[in-house]
Amino acid sequence: MRRGADMRRCISGMRFPREGEVITAAAESLSYMFMESPVGRLLLAGDERGLRLLSYASGHAPVHVGQTWHASENPFREAARQLTAYFHRELRCFDLPLRLVGTEFQIAVWNALLSIPYGSTMSYGELARRIGRPSAVRAVGGANHANPVAIVVPCHRVIGASGKLVGYGGGLEIKDKLLALERGDLFALGV
Repeated sequence: MRRGADMRRCISGMRFPREGEVITAAAESLSYMFMESPVGRLLLAGDERGLRLLSYASGHAPVHVGQTWHASENPFREAARQLTAYFHRELRCFDLPLRLVGTEFQIAVWNALLSIPYGSTMSYGELARRIGRPSAVRAVGGANHANPVAIVVPCHRVIGASGKLVGYGGGLEIKDKLLALERGDLFALGV
C-alpha cells in the first residue's frame, strides 16, 4: 500500500497514518485557531506534525472545535501567512506540513487534487480517470467533499462535467470567488 509516495511539488510534509493506526481529529488534543479571510472565518487545526484541518467556520458543512482541542496561534503562523499571501495573489503554491487522515482511496483523490494547477479546473470524471478509477466518479465526489484541508488541498478546482460549479463545503459562492481569484479577477475577493 503506497501512502503519500506520489506527492506533488507544491505541498511538502504530508503525513499518512501507519498501517492499523486510527486517527480521529475530534478525539485528539489538537491546537486550533480561527482566521478571518476574504471568504469568511476559517478554522485551522493540527498539531506539531502538521495541519490537519482547514475548514469554513460557517456554511454548508462547518466543523466545530473538539472538546479536547486548545486555542493556540503558534502552530499556524506559517499557514496563516501563506493563506493571506494566497488571498492577495502573492502565492500560488502552498508549502505546509500536512497531516491528512483518510482511507487509501481518499488519500489518492487528495493527492490528485494537489496536481490541479493554480487557475485550472478539472471535472470529477477527469479526476477519477487520473487516479485510475474512471467509474468511481461519485466516490471521487465523496472523497472531494471529505477533504479536511480546504483551499490548500484545492477541492474548489473540481467542477461538474458540464463545466458548472457543483458542490463545495464552503458554498458555491465561495468556490466561485476562489476560482475567480485564481483566474486573476481583480474584484473576486475585494482585497
